[in-house]
Order: sequence, then structure tokens, then C-alpha cells
Amino acid sequence: MSGFLARAWRHVGFQIGAVLLLLFVGTALVSIFWTPHAVDALQMRLKLQPASAAFPLGTDHLGRDVLSRIMVGAQTSITVGLIAVAIGMTGGVALGAWAAARGGWVDEALSRLSDLIFAFPAVLIAILITSVLGASAQNAILAIAIFNVPVFARVTRGAALSMWGRDFIRAATAMGQGPLGITVRHVMPNIASVLIVQATIQFAVAILAEAGLSYLGLGAQPPIPSWGRMLRDAQTYVFQAPELAIWPGLAIALAVLGLNMLGDGLRDLLDPRLRLLRVG
Repeated sequence: MSGFLARAWRHVGFQIGAVLLLLFVGTALVSIFWTPHAVDALQMRLKLQPASAAFPLGTDHLGRDVLSRIMVGAQTSITVGLIAVAIGMTGGVALGAWAAARGGWVDEALSRLSDLIFAFPAVLIAILITSVLGASAQNAILAIAIFNVPVFARVTRGAALSMWGRDFIRAATAMGQGPLGITVRHVMPNIASVLIVQATIQFAVAILAEAGLSYLGLGAQPPIPSWGRMLRDAQTYVFQAPELAIWPGLAIALAVLGLNMLGDGLRDLLDPRLRLLRVG
């Protein structure tokens, strides 16, 4: 652990990603207990106010505090992202590990199904699902999770297959251990770092997908604040008050940038081959 921390201390990209992630999560946690103003307080006489001491980021077209809505919007992004990635990771890892262990028609069927799903853009699949089931945060989570399943299945299958060819796996097989036992005891611990990195990257993708769905009116519904819906509301006033679009757009960009940099940093720090290349 100390070796990892020492390498992380020297990895600038990882540090920047960690700081941005802490800012993102910290904002969401603070907003649970405190916001400068009530997020749903309508004050029409104060609509489209510029930044001031009372409203550090100004007010929107309904007189609501933009900073408070940005803060609570972080909750929405984290909730949707975490649940969607957790569901997708659980299903995808199980399928990918099963395909790698069984091989044959199971492996072939999973590969072809993944290819079929990847043939369609993720946002298009999400729009289709939320259009059929209805617009809500729960259905947005389901739509994003469904697309995450084949992503994790493919990554898990590829990483697990590389493990099944190792000598220690052959030794475990010769000692009479079954596919399930080998997968749980030997394969999964050795590919955990790959899955952690992928989960970080998919978290960023999920935040973008949630913002896109909310922008189209298919994600979290009012009065729940969402960065994507804030962008949608701001487009009407883009010339009158462009900052209404700048702040939620900046929040999305920083959150995604932080997660991507954190994922890239974790990949560099956890992959021994990359460490050797950097040392060489």
C-alpha cells in the first residue's frame, strides 16, 4: 500500500483527478445538509440576476439560486452514475467471467450479443429505453446500466481469458479445482485492478449519459435538479444570460475530466507492465 501511495504522489494526472473527484463528491455531500438557498424556491422578482454576494453564481429564469442547484445536481449525477455502474458491473462481470470459464458456445453467444449491442450508440439505446418506459431518474439508471453490462462483460472476458492461460491456473485445474472455484479464488483477484479502472471510466460515461438524457427531458424530472436539465433550461436565455449554461456545463466537464484522469492514473499505477515501461 505504501508503494502505491508513493507512486501516486508522483503521478500528476492521478493527483488532479483525485482532487477533482473529491471536489465533486464533497459538493454532493455538503448539499445533503446545506445549500445557500432552497433549490426549489421560486423568486420571480430576482430572476436572471448576475453573480452577487447573495447569489454567487446568479439566479435562473425562475429566480432559483444557480449555485444551490449545481450542488444538488451533483447528488443526482453521483446517484445515477453509481447505481447504473454498480448494476452494469455486477451483471457484466458475472457474464464475462462465466463466458471465459465455460468457453464454447457460451463465449461465442456472449461475444455476438455484445457486438450487436455495440452496433447501436449508447445514447440511442438509452433514449429508446426511456421513451418506452417513461422519463424518470429510475428509468435513466436502468437504461445506462443495460449498456454497461456488455462493456463490463467484454472487459472481464478478455482479462479472464488471459488469466486462464497462466501456469498457476493450469496447476489449480490439475489439483482438481472446478471452474467456479478457480474463477473466485484466482481469476477475479488478479483482474480486479482492470475492473476498477473500467468502473471509473464508466462512471464518467454514466454522468455524461445522465446529463444527455436530462437535457432531452428523459432523465431526472423536476423538481429534482440535474445538470443536463439546467443546460436545457439555459438554452432559451443563452444570449441574455450565458452563464446559466456555463456553470452546469463546467460542472459536467470537470466531473468527467476528473474521473477520466483518475481512471488513467489508476491504470498506470495498477498495471505492472506500464510501470516497467515507464521505468525503462
